[in-house]
Amino acid sequence: METKLLRIVELAKADPKMKFTSLAHLLNEQSLIRCHHELPNKKATGVNGTTKEQYGENLKENIKDLVSRLKSKSYRPVPVRRMYIPKLNSNKKRPLGIPEHEDKIVQRSVTKILNTIYENDFLDCSFGFRPNRNCHDALKILNHYIEKRSINYVVDVDIKGFFDNVDHAWMMEFLKLRIADPNLLRIIGRFLKGGYMEDGKKHKTEFGTPQGGVISPVLANIYLHYVLDLWFEKRVRKQCKGQAFIVRYADDFVCCFQSKSEAQQFFQSLKLRLKKFNLEIAEDKTKIIPFGKFAEKEAKRKGNSKPETFDFLGFTHYCGKSRQGKFRVKRKTSRKKVQGKLKESKEWLKVNRNKGIHIIMDRFRRSLIGYYNYYCITDNTQSVNKFRDKIGNLLFKWLNRRSQRKSFTWDKFRLFLNKYPLPYVRVKVNIYDLRKEINYIL
Repeated sequence: METKLLRIVELAKADPKMKFTSLAHLLNEQSLIRCHHELPNKKATGVNGTTKEQYGENLKENIKDLVSRLKSKSYRPVPVRRMYIPKLNSNKKRPLGIPEHEDKIVQRSVTKILNTIYENDFLDCSFGFRPNRNCHDALKILNHYIEKRSINYVVDVDIKGFFDNVDHAWMMEFLKLRIADPNLLRIIGRFLKGGYMEDGKKHKTEFGTPQGGVISPVLANIYLHYVLDLWFEKRVRKQCKGQAFIVRYADDFVCCFQSKSEAQQFFQSLKLRLKKFNLEIAEDKTKIIPFGKFAEKEAKRKGNSKPETFDFLGFTHYCGKSRQGKFRVKRKTSRKKVQGKLKESKEWLKVNRNKGIHIIMDRFRRSLIGYYNYYCITDNTQSVNKFRDKIGNLLFKWLNRRSQRKSFTWDKFRLFLNKYPLPYVRVKVNIYDLRKEINYIL
C-alpha cells in the first residue's frame, strides 16, 4: 500500500485538479492489519465493547470478513458510543463519539488515503493534525507575522460548535472535487451518517463530523480548507491593500491585518461566508483588537493602561518589550488552561491521596514534564514556575489529609521534596527558532 500511496502523492502534486477514481481497493487485508497494529492499546471501547486485544485474537479472520463486507458494499459502521468530557472551567460538557475498534481500523486506513491526496492541497496557513507541523510551529509563524510584518490589528475568531455543525452535503461536495471513487465516498458518507448511541437509544447525525474518531481531524481540515483557507488566500488577501495573514490550527484561527478598516470588513465578510456553509461565529468569543507595534500608543490614547490581549492555542498573547525597549509579542499560559489543570490535579489528589507516595509523586512528575513540554516556551517560564508552586501547594494540602493528624509542616515538606523532587522549569521551545520545514512560509 505504501508504494501506491507514494504514487498518489506524485499524481496529486503534479495535477492539483486531478480526480482519483480508484481508491477503495487500497482498503485491503494488508493495509487494514497494519492499521490495527498502529492503533493504541487500552483505549475506550465502542458500543459493543470490543477491545483491540479481543479483536486481535482472530485478526486474520476478522479482517478477511471486513474486506469482504467492504467489497460487497455491505459494511456499515456501528453507531458511536456517546460520552461527555467536561469543558475547562465550565459546567458544560463536550460530546465525544467512541467508535468500535473495527471502525477505527477503517477510519485510520481512509485517513491515510485522504492525507495522501490533500496534504499537497492544504495551504501553509494550516497547522492542525498535519505531518511535521504542530502548535508551536503555528505560534512561531504568528509571532513572526506580528513582529516582522506590518500588523496593527488582530481578529481573534471562534467558530461556534464547529465539529457539531459541519454540513454533510457540503462535506461530500468538497470531497468530490478530488475523489471520484463512489465506493470510498460511500464509506465516508456512512461514517458521517453513522449516528450515536446514548442511554440505549440510537440517534441520527444530520450534521457534524464523528468527533473522537480517527477520521475527524482530516475531514475538518478538508472542510475548512475550502470554506476558509482558500477563500482568505484567493479573495480576502487580494482585496486588501495592506498586509493580511491567517494562522489556523483545526477550527482555532487568528487573522492579522495592517488596516483597521480591512480587519472590520473581513469580520463582516466572514460572518456571511460561514453562514453560507451553515456555520457561525461565537460573538462573545470573537473580537478585533489593536495589536502590534502601535498598540500601546493606541491604548493610551483611549485611556487604557495596556493594550488588549488575545488567547490562541492555550496561550495569552500580549504586547511587551525586549531588553532593548523594542516591541515584542509575549505569551503566558492562559488563565483558563492553568485553572483547568489545577482543578484536574486537585480532583485526582482528592481521590488518590491514600495511594503510595511513589505512585503519587511519579504521577505528578510525569504530568509536569508533559505540561513543561508544551507550555515552557520563550517568555513563559515565570508563569510555569507559578503553576509548579501551586502544584506543590496542592500536594502539601492533600498529603496532609492522609490521616486526621497533619503529617507535614512546611519545613518537613521541603525535606520531602528533596527526596521526591518536582522537575524544574526550563525553556523547551524557542519561539524564534524557525525550523527549516516552516521557513518557506516566510
